[in-house]
Amino acid sequence: MLDKGVLRVVDANFNRSKEGLRVIEDIFRFVWQDDFLRKKIRTLRHRLDILKKEKLIRIAINARDSKQDLGKKIDYLEIKRTDVNSILYANIQRVKESMRVLEEFLKLNSPSHVYRIKKMRYEIYTLEKEIFKLWPPF
Repeated sequence: MLDKGVLRVVDANFNRSKEGLRVIEDIFRFVWQDDFLRKKIRTLRHRLDILKKEKLIRIAINARDSKQDLGKKIDYLEIKRTDVNSILYANIQRVKESMRVLEEFLKLNSPSHVYRIKKMRYEIYTLEKEIFKLWPPF
């Protein structure tokens, strides 16, 4: 039997990665109208969907306990955004961090996906640099 806490970590960070990528994608789609970067982000977001096909993700969803989640309340850091750049920055960081957590926890139950997640995390690092060059002062 898989540890419920580990499953909840996987579920939360899979969702966090997908949500962060969607926010970034929408910035490039609607605010900056940069189709090149929008497509790059969209591709990454859809590549994450490969995990949805895994039994581990389906089991993790069943372990979800949103009502009892200790981190569900909004704190002052979450509402502290000053402009689109701060939203973009926060979500790039969110994606990098959640990818790292997925990478670590998938080692326990789904090691075949660790390399894929690590590769995507490094693609996010490269993309962050590319965004900084094209959209200063991000």
